[in-house]
Amino acid sequence: MAASTATAPAALRAKPARKKTKLGWNLLGLLVFVTAGFPVYWMLNTAFKPAKDAIDPDPHLFPTNVTLDNFKRALQIGDFWGSIGRSVIVSVVVVLIGIAVGLLAALAISRFAFRGRKIVIIGILAVQMVPLVAMIIPVFLLLNDLGQYDKLSGLIITYLTFILPFTVWTLRGFIVNVPKELEEAAMVDGCTRTGAFIRVVFPLLAPGMVATSVYGFIQAWNEYLYALMLMSQNHQTATVWLSNFTTQHGTEYAPMMAGSTMMAVPIVILFLLVQRKMAAGLTAGAVKG
Repeated sequence: MAASTATAPAALRAKPARKKTKLGWNLLGLLVFVTAGFPVYWMLNTAFKPAKDAIDPDPHLFPTNVTLDNFKRALQIGDFWGSIGRSVIVSVVVVLIGIAVGLLAALAISRFAFRGRKIVIIGILAVQMVPLVAMIIPVFLLLNDLGQYDKLSGLIITYLTFILPFTVWTLRGFIVNVPKELEEAAMVDGCTRTGAFIRVVFPLLAPGMVATSVYGFIQAWNEYLYALMLMSQNHQTATVWLSNFTTQHGTEYAPMMAGSTMMAVPIVILFLLVQRKMAAGLTAGAVKG
């Protein structure tokens, strides 16, 4: 009786401490959200304000005048729709090839024991550590020899060199979290190894594949350096198209932000379409099965 009476005040003291801890984490999360979201807000703010207000030395946090002239100006500079179309083609093809090849490679690394398996895993990590800038000249010379310079196919092959390692490593984590016993049970029931993978494992990997595809798409969509070096102005992608706003007479910041806003629309739509699957995939990848 005395023991229960003594633990009651301790429990009461613990509740305010938990509330303070929760409040602290909430404030930290809010700070991270504001820090990450403010550049996006400022991009939208600049996109909808008059061009003269974008270079005002005394900027306003909220727009006083709203206009769509910046979007009209952005559409007049260069080949916007052509650049967007090329970026969509490159990003989608890279994701499809990356997921198909990466899934098979991740399955082989996760499920099969073969000689040199650890070397392959270390190699995948090592490739991701190489700075992309260091490979510009070798990639340029190689694509030029293969006749792939200034071609979308050459750009797709280049993007696959750094998106595939990321895809393989990420999908490997999802496959490892699927117990082997599920495949073995399906094989006992009469499925082949391929049938067990398609009917049992593949549906469980769908959220992880969606999450990996989204990150791969963003990497390909936002890449600038290789697109600038390997593509001419007639075949430029959306990120390189933004450089058209910088001329000898200065930079048109307001139309540039309007162009950036239009470029962000496909990414936002993609997130809205797959947000549930992506959240499920991230959760699945964080739990050891």
